[in-house]
Amino acid sequence: MTSEEMKNWIDNASYKELLYMWRFEPVGSPFFIGEMGDYYARKLNQKREEVGAEEAVKASKSIGWQK
Repeated sequence: MTSEEMKNWIDNASYKELLYMWRFEPVGSPFFIGEMGDYYARKLNQKREEVGAEEAVKASKSIGWQK
């Protein structure tokens, strides 16, 4: 996936999708390295603010911590 494709996916993903990847993507994923990692973290935080604390907690609980 190119950087533009990755950014496009990030931009169009829901908070829950971003959080799921944040928890379960393998270490060293290009989504979390360098500028792309910074971009991902900013978008994750932005979307968390958009959905609000209650929805963020619901998403977190529905994802869990085991794949």
